[in-house]
Amino acid sequence: MIKTSKNITSVKQEIGSFINADVNVKVNLGRNKFISYKGKVTNVYPALFTVLPYGEFNGKTSFSYSEVMCGAVTVKRA
Repeated sequence: MIKTSKNITSVKQEIGSFINADVNVKVNLGRNKFISYKGKVTNVYPALFTVLPYGEFNGKTSFSYSEVMCGAVTVKRA
């Protein structure tokens, strides 16, 4: 289900304020499966942003702003 409480510019500004900050990321994989981890927002691009996870996760992950708007990904300051 799509949540429309935010627009894309407000999501971009919110994620842009998290650059080089520790964040908690929660990803909805579907069928009540979630992955949660801590990381750092490394870069912000016009269509997506990248997160460098800490711990057992390897490599950068990238997410689009529409995934945050739809609720598939939540990013909060740690």
